[in-house]
Amino acid sequence: MSTNAYYADLHIHIGRTEAGEAVKISAANNLTFYNIAQEASERKGIDVIGIIDCHSPGVQREMLHYLDKGEMEELEGGGIRFHRTTVLLGCEIEVRDPGLGTAHLIAYLPKLGDMQSFTEWLRKHMKNVQLSSQRIYVTARELQREVIARGGILIPAHIFTPHKSIYGSCSTRMEHLLDLEGIAAVELGLSADSVMAGYISELDCYTFLTNSDAHSLPKIGREYNKLALEAPTFEELRKALSQKDGRRVLANYGLNPRLGKYHRTYCGDCSSILDEQGQAAVERCLYCGSPRIVRGVMDRILSLADREEPWVAPDRPPYCYQVPLEYIPGLGPKTFDRLIERFGSEMNLLHRVSFEELADAAGETIAGYIREARAGTLRLDTGGGGKYGKVAARNE
Repeated sequence: MSTNAYYADLHIHIGRTEAGEAVKISAANNLTFYNIAQEASERKGIDVIGIIDCHSPGVQREMLHYLDKGEMEELEGGGIRFHRTTVLLGCEIEVRDPGLGTAHLIAYLPKLGDMQSFTEWLRKHMKNVQLSSQRIYVTARELQREVIARGGILIPAHIFTPHKSIYGSCSTRMEHLLDLEGIAAVELGLSADSVMAGYISELDCYTFLTNSDAHSLPKIGREYNKLALEAPTFEELRKALSQKDGRRVLANYGLNPRLGKYHRTYCGDCSSILDEQGQAAVERCLYCGSPRIVRGVMDRILSLADREEPWVAPDRPPYCYQVPLEYIPGLGPKTFDRLIERFGSEMNLLHRVSFEELADAAGETIAGYIREARAGTLRLDTGGGGKYGKVAARNE
């Protein structure tokens, strides 16, 4: 069967329900199920999104509302269709096994009925099933078995970040927490790329995903994937993650790791970012002597590495550095809205619109930044310690 290319961002949070119920407390209030679907379809141009708070009963009531009204449609292959975008139903869960640290895992299930049944199981093992990313009081392997038995897939989230991830805060190997054969893929996170992951041999056999972990509407699509699918459905995603029947991940589009807010080690007292080679093992700040060190992703990976040099399989999809448009100096909301109105979607601006068209609409300076963003040649200031890096403005 023939496949088509689809853009997918599979990690988006809900801030509140339309009734005002809190879901992800740290996320924007206007991140509702409907607003996310509309933003992805109408402005971002993203074909497949994963909303990872669909276990919340308040969110499920809204899904039922839009399905009953006929504004959305549940697909036979899994997922909910809204205009040009398919919503996949996910649930981010915090686990902490005895003797290990905390980690976040994402479960995706085919249909709303599957997710509703999963919610009832979660109620027995979770203090507040309405909220996002809650601790579950069973082992990670028990959770993994439950998800797979329900026809779902399990993916470790942002596996290197210093807080609540398998390698960043839980353990030194995934095998300490999960059955390796029951992992569908791994999510790299905003501060890592395929080459960095190549230092750890345990990851060689897994498909890599790059997702936004969006906590606001503009952040949707800041990282995303290009997938070869016959159709944008849950079952097609399952095939792509296992590289079955010609379905696969064609490319990962992510921030240059230097833009990630946990890329390098950071001092909590003097705010210095330790961005020099050979500083991975420091226990105190090299500038002020403080022990308040937040270990960066790059430095954590080097401490876990079982290779001296990273290895990336020849058939692994390319990892393309993609700077989100909101990072472009001088590209304010009014100009951005004008570009979207003219060219249709953010994906069009990032991938399809010519330099000449961009220059005509926004001027040669902004068009030049976007061209450099596509080529991965923008000059960047490094992020760390919870602060994102940024594009360095030209001295013009």
